[in-house]
Amino acid sequence: MTRISGRPDISSETVFGQSLRVARWRTDLPGTPLLYLNGVGADIATAAPLLAQISGREVWTLDMPGVGGSPDAFLPYTASAMAATVMTIADRFGHDQIDLAGFSWGGALAQQIAVQYRSRIRRLVLMATTPSLGAPGIGWAAMLDGDILANGLRLPTATPLGLAYQGMALAGWTSVPMLPLLRGLPVLVLMARDDGIVPASHGQMIADLVDDAQVETVPGSHLFPFAHAARTASRISEFLDQPAAERRAAA
Repeated sequence: MTRISGRPDISSETVFGQSLRVARWRTDLPGTPLLYLNGVGADIATAAPLLAQISGREVWTLDMPGVGGSPDAFLPYTASAMAATVMTIADRFGHDQIDLAGFSWGGALAQQIAVQYRSRIRRLVLMATTPSLGAPGIGWAAMLDGDILANGLRLPTATPLGLAYQGMALAGWTSVPMLPLLRGLPVLVLMARDDGIVPASHGQMIADLVDDAQVETVPGSHLFPFAHAARTASRISEFLDQPAAERRAAA
């Protein structure tokens, strides 16, 4: 598998008065770029080992307000407002259509974006996420996650306000009435067998609401995309590269 080598291009993009740090790998490659959205409190550095192994395309991600290199937001924001912010950055990069991947909190935001900007999303990958924030979030419970304990992974520190605003953005949020609107969109849902934070059953809940979604339960616990980065990157690349006819036959 071709790997994305070297450091990403880092920029600061200001949208609606909010400055966000953005990282982009392989901006010279043609084809549909992949936008990745991280979990609560996780920054570009956390995502890099996974994103560096997703082959054959531009890949980009960003730090949410109050996380990593992005300053705190002046005011709370909503999921729909952050979706508009993210897609404004995509416009700035000339990305008329994107592939979209999201992990945990970022998986919920990815669902919001996919519904809000349905015509601009080619394929969607959801990992360790839920259709309703009634499920436990990553938060401090992740410190007891099996993959962290086994591999010594550490979550980066976000500001208290950054964490609070991320939580508020999706407080009471649910995609349940929206997901049927994604009919016809190729969706891959990856859930971990031993995830004690977002149980694998939440992935099936998403699949039951999205026509033609693929659901797979993989080894590991909540942070499997990072603890098992090579395997996860390979599966994402395979899904994004799969011809439409072959994907339909496999579903």
